[in-house]
Amino acid sequence: MTTTAFITHRDCWQHDMGMHHPECPERLGAISDRLIAAGLDIHLQFYDAPLASLEQLQRVHPAEYIEKLREASPKHGLVHLDPDTAMSPGTFNAALRAAGAGCLATDLVMQGSAQNAFCAVRPPGHHAERAAAMGFCFFNNIAVAARHALEAWGLGRIAIVDFDVHHGNGTEDVFSNDERVLMVSTFQHPFYPYSGTEHPASNMCNIPLPAGTRGDVFRQVVSDIWFPRLHAFKPEMIFISAGFDAHYEDDMASLGLLEADYAWVTLQIKKIADEYAGGRIVSMLEGGYALSALARSVSAHIKVLAAL
Repeated sequence: MTTTAFITHRDCWQHDMGMHHPECPERLGAISDRLIAAGLDIHLQFYDAPLASLEQLQRVHPAEYIEKLREASPKHGLVHLDPDTAMSPGTFNAALRAAGAGCLATDLVMQGSAQNAFCAVRPPGHHAERAAAMGFCFFNNIAVAARHALEAWGLGRIAIVDFDVHHGNGTEDVFSNDERVLMVSTFQHPFYPYSGTEHPASNMCNIPLPAGTRGDVFRQVVSDIWFPRLHAFKPEMIFISAGFDAHYEDDMASLGLLEADYAWVTLQIKKIADEYAGGRIVSMLEGGYALSALARSVSAHIKVLAAL
């Protein structure tokens, strides 16, 4: 049976951007409850996310930026870094755990302790640029994990798959023109952060989707555009920015994916990982704000990862 690691930490619940903010601690509770209700929890290996080290963070973010975030961290109340993105007293530690989870996941998968891993962490990361927090994100968790695979484990070809409803501008900022990394993504366009379509670098395979796109079109364009690029690249490991906010029930956006679409794309990614990467996959939670849809979608995603 496939061994799937599930990495999270209670510190990730302590990041709280205030009443009515969609990126809320209850997201992790909904996922946890659903895994138990679906009987999936007994098949997973649970790990506590460690705090990311300065060395791990500095592979992506300048020391001055990391220190600026640490200094901005409030003792009480909220400090807004942009209209959407605020720090509470628990935010900085939560962000360190979220970034650290991806590094632990990479280590577990590379050591063979797990076939693949899912990191149920927040804050999310794919909007965080090298020196800027934005879009609910502080550190770029997937970029920190991918750089860990490249630098600490010496891999030469990493693929990042991003199916969040928003373009992963931060991940693109970090990896543009890095030939060791192929990033393939789908996102609603035009939509926040209004990027990803202006002359992307050759290692960026971006597919903008119009509002109203449903699963059949998503599956077709992913099959036609992503998969040939991934097969040609032959990744040694695959990282997934797993945002579930393109779900039909998620009113933060206007795409129409369902759990079956997330299960399908996970299976296709898994087949490619099996062919070229010894099955090595690290998946990290990004968006998804309709709690029931998020929980069901993560459950479907994990079920495929764990081959259940």
